[in-house]
Amino acid sequence: MGSDALHNLPVSQRVNALVKALNGARRTNEALARCTDGEAMLDVLLDASAKLGLGLTREQLAQTPPIRDWVWWKNKEAVLTIGDNKPRYQQDGGQGRDGAEPRRRFLGLF
Repeated sequence: MGSDALHNLPVSQRVNALVKALNGARRTNEALARCTDGEAMLDVLLDASAKLGLGLTREQLAQTPPIRDWVWWKNKEAVLTIGDNKPRYQQDGGQGRDGAEPRRRFLGLF
C-alpha cells in the first residue's frame, strides 16, 4: 500500500498502522521512553508518522487511542476519574491505596 493510500485511511486506522509499526522499532521506542512529557512523545510520533507516510497531525495523535492514552500516562494525567477523583489505575486492584477504607463492591457489576 503506497503512502497516498495510507494517507486516505481513516485516522483510527492510520494510528493503528503507526502502533503496529512501533512494535519492534527499537530506536523509536527508546526515544519514546526518554521523553520527559507527552509533548515530546508527540514530536517523536509525528516524525514516525511522517516517515511512514501516514500524514497524522499532532491533534489527531493527541486525540486518538491508544496514543492519546500514552500521552496522558506520560503526563501523569488520569485517563479516567471516578468518585473521589482518584485515577482509575489507582482504584483498580488497590494500587496506590493508603489502606484508608476497603474498596466498595457493586452487586453483580464488578
